[in-house]
Amino acid sequence: MTPESTTAVASILTVNAGSSSLRFALYEGATRPAPVLQGRIEGLGGSVPRAHLTPERDFDAPSLEGVRDHAGAISALCDWLTKNGLQHRIRAIAHRVVHGGERSGPAVIDEALLTELEELKPFAPLHQPHGLHAIRALREKLPQSMQVACFDTSFHRTLPAVARRLALPDSLTERPLRRYGFHGLSFEYIAGRLPAFAPDAQRVIVAHLGSGASMCAMHHGRSVETSMGMTPLDGLPMGTRSGAVDPGLLLWLLETQGFDAERLGNVLYRESGLLGLSGISGDMQTLLQSQDPGAKEAIDVFTYHCARTLSSLVVALGGLDAVVFTGGIGERAASVRADIVSRCDWLGLRLDPAANEDHRTCISAARQPPSIWVIPTDEEEILALHAMRLITS
Repeated sequence: MTPESTTAVASILTVNAGSSSLRFALYEGATRPAPVLQGRIEGLGGSVPRAHLTPERDFDAPSLEGVRDHAGAISALCDWLTKNGLQHRIRAIAHRVVHGGERSGPAVIDEALLTELEELKPFAPLHQPHGLHAIRALREKLPQSMQVACFDTSFHRTLPAVARRLALPDSLTERPLRRYGFHGLSFEYIAGRLPAFAPDAQRVIVAHLGSGASMCAMHHGRSVETSMGMTPLDGLPMGTRSGAVDPGLLLWLLETQGFDAERLGNVLYRESGLLGLSGISGDMQTLLQSQDPGAKEAIDVFTYHCARTLSSLVVALGGLDAVVFTGGIGERAASVRADIVSRCDWLGLRLDPAANEDHRTCISAARQPPSIWVIPTDEEEILALHAMRLITS
């Protein structure tokens, strides 16, 4: 493939701004878009960001000289597109937006929508600002391209009322004080892929485990419960996020320890989770390679909470046909999967150790349900599909 041929077919750019990364891809195709180029910039906010591009033979990776944060990464992406003459071929740009409020599906971005999404920044402070900055920067650099917002919350619009409701007074339950759920683009992808492997699995729990982590209970491919709530801070312990904590603890920190909202937010979002538990790192692979007792404790706490959450989601389903692991940890950390499954053997989950160590697609040993699967997620494909549907509608 030459740069000229890639330019001729690329029509959709996907942009996925994570808490410490920026992923992007170019897709083409009349009905089912396929990736012709994928890239990622990692380590944003750290000392040495890194850029990767696939396939590497066609273009050099974006230059990261002077890049330290998401704003710099977006600028580097725009410069890279211009340098390679790709900007004029992009018909649409599909953005992952973590919090979409009451939105039930993807939407073409205009100023009214941007204003609406700005108001949701306090509910996803690690993600929403970066996603909105990417939208504004690319609207300026590529004004001819349709901009599309795809929301992580939309997949969970099927949550029943009993799952959406917070146990707060009616006077406080106006929008947006309700449970929304997140990682919806990942769960949507898995819901579409799993039937090819387990067509009879109707009661499914998907564990999206990465630097951000959550689980979703799906019935016939629809979300009926999830571990995250009104914000992506709720639920499981994560890389640097605390997950669910006793609200009384937060009041105690505010009232007696001199915390204000900013300090509390930093502790809960950036200093807790695996990082806070271990005192070493929020990266699971780093902890798995460490002999430090703090690393082992952090992993044990993580797998315990994953198993407890998985078990509780069975209640929402009334049974269990399959479990799917996805996300960076879910796809690559065999020992973490084994620890979680071993804590849930009372549910009938049986792991095939060899299949698990080999990261095969099916890693369950039992012939009867529930089955266990490892399916790599692809949020970018979902972004491209949503954009394609809006282009052709």
